[in-house]
Amino acid sequence: MYNILIVDDSESDALLLLRKLKKNGLQVKSKRVYSHTTLTTTLNEDDWDIVISDHNMPCYSSTEALETIRQYKPDMPVIIVSGEISEEDAVKAMKNGAQDYVMKNNLARLIPAIEREVKESESRHAKREAEQNLEHLANHDSLTGLANRDHFEKCLNDTFTDTKINNSEHVLMSLDIDQFKIINDTCGHVAGDELLKQVSLVLLRETKSSDTLSRLGADEFGILLVETSQTQGKQIAERIQRAVKELDFTNQNKPFTTSISIGLSAINQKVHSTQAIMSCADMACNVAKEKGHEGIHWFTEDDPVYQQRRIEMQWVSKIKQAISEDQFVLHFQPMKGLQEHCIGTHGEFLVRLQQEDRLVYPGEFIPAAERYKLMTRLDGWVVRNAFKYLAESGLGKKSEGTFFINLSGNSLSDKAFFNDIRNLLTEYDILPERICLEITETAAIDNLNSAVEFIKEIREEGFKFALDDFGAGMSSFSYLKTIPVDYLKIDGSFVLNLLNDPIDRGIVEACNGISHAAGLQTIAEFVENQETCDALKAIGVDFAQGFGIERPGPLK
Repeated sequence: MYNILIVDDSESDALLLLRKLKKNGLQVKSKRVYSHTTLTTTLNEDDWDIVISDHNMPCYSSTEALETIRQYKPDMPVIIVSGEISEEDAVKAMKNGAQDYVMKNNLARLIPAIEREVKESESRHAKREAEQNLEHLANHDSLTGLANRDHFEKCLNDTFTDTKINNSEHVLMSLDIDQFKIINDTCGHVAGDELLKQVSLVLLRETKSSDTLSRLGADEFGILLVETSQTQGKQIAERIQRAVKELDFTNQNKPFTTSISIGLSAINQKVHSTQAIMSCADMACNVAKEKGHEGIHWFTEDDPVYQQRRIEMQWVSKIKQAISEDQFVLHFQPMKGLQEHCIGTHGEFLVRLQQEDRLVYPGEFIPAAERYKLMTRLDGWVVRNAFKYLAESGLGKKSEGTFFINLSGNSLSDKAFFNDIRNLLTEYDILPERICLEITETAAIDNLNSAVEFIKEIREEGFKFALDDFGAGMSSFSYLKTIPVDYLKIDGSFVLNLLNDPIDRGIVEACNGISHAAGLQTIAEFVENQETCDALKAIGVDFAQGFGIERPGPLK
């Protein structure tokens, strides 16, 4: 059965055409139209196989009919049937999209032409459908059906251009499912994939059809909210958070609480590039996650916090490169023994970054390393190179002296890091008693359980341990019974005004007295002059460290 749409102003001519087709054994279902309006309406009413159009119609020509068909149904085969058509008109019709033309006095040729063109049309349609499927796959995420990153960035570029031309206002939203890794790791990828699909449906429900939604990464989504103000963007973010929280997500009858962190950034005349917009939204999302579950944060390019985050992000690649290319260097700051029992060389290894002719101090790169989880790698570099120096200089095998190495809180909870220290000790063959690893009081308290476990194990290997910046915390003394250490480094803020502030002096005396009662040795930091050094000696502090003793310098 062929479904044929006939374009002809003569009903009798159309009936003669159909009679001829049926007489020659063709099963036909048909409808006749005769104007632009009836053609455009009817084209979408049914699934037509082919259009047969008269050429000479007083009110509607085959050329106009072809133009309409190509606009609405580009794959539809068209055959021109005419009592008289010049060769020039026939060629023109073929150029305009007709597949064939047949003279009315030779309708026997029409049936094979219909069969041929319908078959070829089906082939063209299948090819176009396959191309569309391939294009969809190239532009969309296979799991959620949302746009992929490449397509999303193209849409963002187009929106950015529109903003510059038309002064329009839009919002970019960056979203990250909270604790997705826990669900994925404990329940498996099938459960994780199901959660991603459910969250995708929530995002589709809470946004407009004109908005662009994308799955940008494992558990990361992006939404381009077109023609949206900052206030509207915030309201949409709040709706999404409520809807995600209300998801009844279970796996094997075990319920999970679901939440999502959202960062937003405006797309307006003030922004300079799509990269800046993406960076703003991504960093805003990171800040939202740091606030805790269900955080929402808004960033603009001129936001001071955003500018600081940008600087930190730029440091990430520099730190990784510096570790792999050995661009970091070690400096050493000696300590001075203040009591008779303080013998041997004591001092602290300090890390610097050598960038061409500039020496970069830790205050510039440590915040980025801490925020982006690079401290354990940096600690590893410092430990390796400190051990190497102590081995090559022979200081690591002497019977006296202590060399201090700073560690971050992240390294304490990393089991692999502890094994690395063991392996390095064997590799460089130095005495563990010569090494004192140190961590700030704040970092130790923040990671108390892992810190205590790490310190106990490392001291069992023969290493010493120090608590840095002691006294800065509100509950410093109560932790002395919990954290097993050998040295306390008294926070420098109390040492600086020791001579002029009786409260600071009292705190230093208290720290020193309680430390000695616990069997620990004390080190005063930020010692700037000889008078302070003398006062510390009188108090009974064991060691002094600071510019008044000696400034840090390259390893000798």
